[in-house]
Amino acid sequence: MSFGIIDTMNTFSDPQKVIEQCDIFPGQHVADLGAGSGAYTLAIGRKIQGDPNSRVFAVDVQKDLLTRIDSQAREEQLSSVHIVWGDIEEPAGTRLRADSVHTVFIANILFQVNNKKAVIEEAKRILHSDGRIIVIDWSDSFGNIGPSTDHIISEQRARSLCEELGFVFEKKFHAGEHHYGFIMRNQ
Repeated sequence: MSFGIIDTMNTFSDPQKVIEQCDIFPGQHVADLGAGSGAYTLAIGRKIQGDPNSRVFAVDVQKDLLTRIDSQAREEQLSSVHIVWGDIEEPAGTRLRADSVHTVFIANILFQVNNKKAVIEEAKRILHSDGRIIVIDWSDSFGNIGPSTDHIISEQRARSLCEELGFVFEKKFHAGEHHYGFIMRNQ
């Protein structure tokens, strides 16, 4: 489901500034679930570039978006960026191994998906036992600048979804004027 606003996300949330607040380092494996236009994937790729063990997996169901991310990553010579076609709402839909990543990004996705719990379950499956989930989403519709009000998932609801699956709150961070952001640790 697309609401025609993902490409304008950078106007409201600066991925590079967000990444700086999230303790992402070279050598880590990071999954960007619902990578969309790739703004976070590419920002993470730039941050972790240089360590041959670094990986950022751009996972999305839309092949055309993945093709664009791949082209941009090649243009920037970001060898850490890996494209994965998958459905984040399906069990094992990311096609990533269990316990294979340090951090999962779920940015501007929860308002779009039908099965929010399935997305968090898939994140938990692929995370290391002490891995972190980073959630960023719209805090309001802002007069229809963002998604419609009935699609907004509140920060408290997003945190509750994570807590129900055993994640523990770590910290909140500034994700832009129209977004909330928080980090939770897998337990």
